[in-house]
This record gives sequence, structure tokens and C-alpha cells, in this order.
Amino acid sequence: MELSPFWFGLYKLAKYAVYPYTWLIVLIGSLTLLLLLPQACKRLGWIRLAALLALLVAGGLGSPLVATQLIGPLEEQYPPFDMNAHQRFDAIVVLGGGVQEKGSLRPTPVIGEISLVRTLCGVDLFEHGLSNRLVMSAGDASILRTGPEESVEMKRFAVRMGISPEAILTETRSRTTHENAVEIKRLLNDQSILLVTSASHMPRAMAHFQAQGLHVTPAPCGYVLADRSDHFWRDNPFDLIPRTDALLMSGTAISEHVGLWVYRTLGKL
Repeated sequence: MELSPFWFGLYKLAKYAVYPYTWLIVLIGSLTLLLLLPQACKRLGWIRLAALLALLVAGGLGSPLVATQLIGPLEEQYPPFDMNAHQRFDAIVVLGGGVQEKGSLRPTPVIGEISLVRTLCGVDLFEHGLSNRLVMSAGDASILRTGPEESVEMKRFAVRMGISPEAILTETRSRTTHENAVEIKRLLNDQSILLVTSASHMPRAMAHFQAQGLHVTPAPCGYVLADRSDHFWRDNPFDLIPRTDALLMSGTAISEHVGLWVYRTLGKL
């Protein structure tokens, strides 16, 4: 069942609760409030706790060492697809990962970096002859459905890469990974699928597609890690220093872990 604008907006808002940056803003805001209120000295224990937690979030989850351990178990679940496996599939399905809307400086919508990488991977698999059909799966993810349809923009980019428009199908109704699986089931039914999405997203995507009874083979791409998390250390002392990209990596990993837990708790996986 498709979510109404209210429930979909609530769903998008709830996702912010799992991002470390949100935690950091809440902690710093609480710390500021405690300091500005009268008789702040009486709340010294709470002030110290808020400051310590903010430091742990920024320094801990912003550490490449911690971020790698969080995202590693996700990316390691499915190895890169073997191009030499001599398999053929009824369709290569590429999941969207975001699109940038047009504006005064951007005359047309542009697929985001994550969607770009996934689309390139799908095009590469298609050109290796693994299927004669490429399916882009992602609709308009704006709350009121007033934005661009992501799969249409992904198709436009793939055509620019030399793929025939007739070989590409677009699924334009889905806005979440669960809806991706539901709509692809409706579109392809029991056909064999080679599923393309980010390596960290693949465990959740596979769980949703398998829950729909689809015959799906994973083809993860866009690995953040170059090596497995159990031997990633390259003797680089700068990995001990917190970085914004590591905080983003931690947020991605936490979002995926929480997403899997929520849908399993709801009985959808």
C-alpha cells in the first residue's frame, strides 16, 4: 500500500533520528540551553554529560576506525559480481539513490552521486551481455510528488551512455526500498533479476526483494571500503583523526542497520 503524503513525510522525518549529525545538534542544543538557563551551576552534571556525549558522537562516529567497523559488515555480506560467471538474467534492476531537482542554476534535474554510480554499474553489466533489459527503479521521492521521477533521469543518463531507449524500462512509483521490491514484483513477477545497488544498501535491498519471492542475484557496487574491515588498517595515522566523511559513513551504516531492524520488527522481512 502506497503511503499518503502525511505518512511518507513522517517516514522521511523519522529517518533523521538515526543520523549522528542529528544527535550532535540535539546534544549541542541541549548543552547550550543548560548553560543559558539561570543557575546553570546546579546542572553541572547534566552539562558535563551532554558535553561528553557530543564529544563521543563527533569524535567516535567521526573516526574512520569506527566508521569502517560499522559499514564493513554490510559491504562484506555480498562480494562483487563475477562478470565471468556466464550467467544471463531476464532483467538488470538498478535502484535509485537520489536526484537533484532543477533550479535557477541547474536547468534540468541531475541524478545524485549514488544514483550515478549505480547507473554506471547497471550500464556496465548490460554492456557485458548479462541481460537484454535494463530496469531503473525509483519514482518521485518528494512528499507531494512534485519533483522529478528519478528512474526517468537515470534512463536519460543511460541513453547518453549509448544504451538503446527501447532496452530500458522505468518503474516510477516506488519511493522506498520496500516499494522498489513491491513494484518490481508487479512489473517482472517471477523473472530472474540481477540487482544493482550500493554495497552497503545491498543487505536491506536483498531482504526486501527476497521477501517478495523474487529470483534475485546481487551485484553490489559503490564500495566505500577498499578492503575487508578485518584487515583495512594501512598504518595511516590520519585514520585516527575524525573526519566529516567518516561521520557520513557512520550515518549511512547506522541507517541501514536500523532499517533492517525496523522492517524485521514489523514483520515485512
